[in-house]
This record gives sequence, structure tokens and C-alpha cells, in this order.
Amino acid sequence: MPDTFHAVCPACLAVNRVEPGKIVQGPTCGKCHGALLEPHPVTLTAANFDAVIGKSGLPVLVDFWAPWCAPCRAMAPAFDQAAATLFGTVILAKLDTQEEQDIADRLHIQGVPTMVLFRGGREAARVSGAKSASDLAAWTRSHLG
Repeated sequence: MPDTFHAVCPACLAVNRVEPGKIVQGPTCGKCHGALLEPHPVTLTAANFDAVIGKSGLPVLVDFWAPWCAPCRAMAPAFDQAAATLFGTVILAKLDTQEEQDIADRLHIQGVPTMVLFRGGREAARVSGAKSASDLAAWTRSHLG
């Protein structure tokens, strides 16, 4: 891992430099002092999607979901658990496709739940269907190498 990487503040969208060894200490944003990285999913919206995906130094795994989707709701605890498991190596995020239809259309999300792994602002891998926390972590790690 590099000496530092960029982390986008989910609150103010400021780009911050973070030392990997300080992740467990809970780094805060230099601008708004909010938490930069936490062991649970970040909520993505049209306002922060492009910044978080495009400027994050860590890979970002996005769960595209909808509130009416029973498998999405059933998988939510597993996604939270995977966020804790992958904390420090991958940012996990959730995007409500019902609220953010333009982003879902732009990325050709045709069914939910769909998980997309982004690296360097580009899609690296995609998988659909509800997964367990261990399956999510294993799938994500298999695409990081």
C-alpha cells in the first residue's frame, strides 16, 4: 500500500491525504472535521457520487439497491458486516436506485441488488444478486489483485 492515499470526505467532498496506518484511529476531514473513513457503508447521492468514486484512493464497492427490493433489504446487514471486514482496504457505499435513477441509468443497472467495484474511478467488476458478508468480502478481494 502507498505511503498515503486520498479519501473523499462524504460530508463536504474535500479530498484528504490519509496514511494507511492511521485508518484505525478514525481520520477526520481537514476541512469540516467529519469522519473520513468508518467501518460502515457511505450513502451515495447525485451530489457526492462522482467525487467519491472518482477521487477516492481506495477501491469503492457500491451496493445499488432499492427500498422495495426484499433481497436488498435482506442483504443490508451482510453489506454492513462486509464494510467492517474490508475496512481500511475498500470503501463500501450504498446508492438508492429509486432516489438516484439518473446514476443507475448511466451505469446500466438493470436489477437490484447489484454491486459494482470501482478502482481509480472506473468500473472494475460487477455482480448481481444478494450475497452473504463472506461472499461479498471474498468476491471483492478476488478483484483487487
